[in-house]
Amino acid sequence: MRLDRFDYASQRLPTFCISEQPGTTGGLAMGRHYTASKSRSQGRDGWSVIFRHPSRLDPATGKQGRRVRRGLGTSVDEEADALVDQLNQILQNEGLWESQARSKAIALYDQRIVDVFYDGLEATRTDFRGLREEFLPLPTLADGYPHVLLLGTTGAGKTTAVRQLLGTDPGTERFPSTSTAKTTVADTEIIPTEDGPYQAAVTFAARDEVIDHLTDNVSSAALAIFQGKSNSEALRRLLDHVNQRFRFSYTLGRPTLTSDDDDMPDDEDETDEDATALEADELAAIDSDATAAMLITAVAELRRLVAEQKQGALADLQPQAGDDERVIEELLEEVLDSSLRQLEEFHTIVDNMLHEIELRFALLTEGELRRTRQGWPLTWTLSTEDRGAFLKSVTWLSSNYAPLFGRLLTPLVNGIRVGGPFTSSWADAPQRMVLIDLEGLGHTPKSASTLSTDLAKRLDEVDAILLVDNATAPMQAAPAAALKSIAVSGNTSKLSFLFTHFDRMRADNLPSFADREEHVRASAENMLSSIGEELGTTAERGIRRRLERRCYFVGGMHKPLRPVSNSARRTISQLEALTRQLAEGEESVPLGPAKPVFDRMDLALAVTKAASTYRARWRGLLGLESNSKEHWTRIKALSRRLGEWGWDEYDTLKPVAELRNELQVQIMWLLERPVRWEGEPPTGEQRDAIVEEISSAITSKIYALTEKRIKTDVQSAWLDAYCQQGKGSTFIRAEIIDSDVLERGAPIPTATPSRDGNGLLHAMSALVDQVIEEQDLFRWNGHRS
Repeated sequence: MRLDRFDYASQRLPTFCISEQPGTTGGLAMGRHYTASKSRSQGRDGWSVIFRHPSRLDPATGKQGRRVRRGLGTSVDEEADALVDQLNQILQNEGLWESQARSKAIALYDQRIVDVFYDGLEATRTDFRGLREEFLPLPTLADGYPHVLLLGTTGAGKTTAVRQLLGTDPGTERFPSTSTAKTTVADTEIIPTEDGPYQAAVTFAARDEVIDHLTDNVSSAALAIFQGKSNSEALRRLLDHVNQRFRFSYTLGRPTLTSDDDDMPDDEDETDEDATALEADELAAIDSDATAAMLITAVAELRRLVAEQKQGALADLQPQAGDDERVIEELLEEVLDSSLRQLEEFHTIVDNMLHEIELRFALLTEGELRRTRQGWPLTWTLSTEDRGAFLKSVTWLSSNYAPLFGRLLTPLVNGIRVGGPFTSSWADAPQRMVLIDLEGLGHTPKSASTLSTDLAKRLDEVDAILLVDNATAPMQAAPAAALKSIAVSGNTSKLSFLFTHFDRMRADNLPSFADREEHVRASAENMLSSIGEELGTTAERGIRRRLERRCYFVGGMHKPLRPVSNSARRTISQLEALTRQLAEGEESVPLGPAKPVFDRMDLALAVTKAASTYRARWRGLLGLESNSKEHWTRIKALSRRLGEWGWDEYDTLKPVAELRNELQVQIMWLLERPVRWEGEPPTGEQRDAIVEEISSAITSKIYALTEKRIKTDVQSAWLDAYCQQGKGSTFIRAEIIDSDVLERGAPIPTATPSRDGNGLLHAMSALVDQVIEEQDLFRWNGHRS
């Protein structure tokens, strides 16, 4: 049965009145009291309510009054009117506008209305890993299951390696999904078991997060139109978020506007005739033609809105002769963006896209879909003995298979945990380890120079790290950057290497496997030298040791491995050795009684160097110095994520993680140069193991320190930066971030006594003293002054 649809193509996108209570200040953005209204504009049976929230920040204005649209859970007109009336009573009563008043509101109003108003008002962050853990707990090393984190550049083959370890067929099962572009953006955790049912626990991005990304997409499409781009480019931006994490084209499809459009981007799984069959009625449940009509209509509507708002934006700016054209263009973009985001027609486009997305959840006919109080999907779980049915259901949530575009829920998934009797074709039993596959490192130095906070914490949590790299072009910028992060965090001893595409190394000077191995190892020499120059000889020696002892080479991984050729047999042998080593682990080096002694003055120098490097880079990114300025939209998006969302990064902009990384690098240099050693002199391996242990202990505490100083303590400043609007706002925003966030959180130490100016130094000194007290791994030279 086909789901109810709205005829987008045949009518103008509707608008709804959201009015203020009479007697308040005029103008939608200026008022404090708003009036809610009901809506049933998109072919739904049930009614929704639209209102401006008096206590939630509006992304368009940076002030209170966020637009909210929620379902009322009824299709009865009279009941909907009564519920809207209750909501209007709350909107008129300022005493109910704070989260603490929820219990009072519950006693007065319908639970549905209370949920609508207080949803998103209470400052809570969902523990998505905890939700997956409730249904499908991860076994631990104590259970005989080491946790193995796979790292690798986009397209290096780490997800293909996971397929081989699971024994899933690349033609008929396609799990996990692979491609040469960015594929894995959700946390993927897989537990091969010896028996039992196939189980899955999936968590979804929050509704407000999806709405905000859709809003950004609509804004990006409007900006493309303003810049004179084609409808095809506007449609592409409407569907796929700039950082590729939210590819809504997977869910909504990619309608063709003209016959000469570019070919479909190469970001989906390879296709063949043996693909998993899906029933015709399952595919027919979604009307792709209606979705395409909605998207095409949205682009046309945006073109009209941009044309209408452009003149007003120019009038607001009043540019003068001689003004810098580039600056004026940037200001015009910001004013236009702000104007568009305040239009109800703009948000109607977002509503329509969100509605189409919600329809796709009807495809989850198996398992249990658990929703929030507002009806947004929170988790999906499934347990079955039927492998085929299991993988077929998981397809909707993890695939990037092109023929299914327009129906996939993959972009909405932020975590997927799977368990079951998966066995490699070349193994006698399932691999007893938890495989953790996260987002790829990217291709460029910029995308991988600093690992995100979440990924860096995973390095500390897991038992083993498997760096997957392409043997045909090994150790490029991204894996080298990852290795540096592994070294400075004290996790080198967990590291193993898997070089893929070994079968594609074809050259006259590489006739044998041994020649190819030597070529790959030689290619790593420049990378090792670079690490030695940047981090010191301890880091270089540690990684070199892992390359010599824990390095594996495989080829032909894109197809089932059978021992019918020398290359296949060799790959199987390498995988067997790898899995055996990962399962068994290795004995740690005894640290012995020796303890290094360091000069406290070196800590001051280390913090000064870290803060100076960090501040110089960010002054450049903010446009306050001449190097590497980021576009204003990215700085604004970053300030919103730290100020309103409570996140600590946006795409490649990672102010919290970058300060952590700079401190780690300088601490590594400090540990490289002890004043002396106390006790029996350590061996070379003991010395390196002691340095790694100290680095790991300090790193475990730096997370909290950098988060507190660059995010938590200065959240109001980030929010203030985000709220800046109008002429000059880009520069003002940059100044606020530099002075009220970075200067306060990462001040460069000075010789002049200053509590605030030396705050970072004092915090790091206290942190290191705490490590000494708790673990007794090293000493300061002399007494603390």
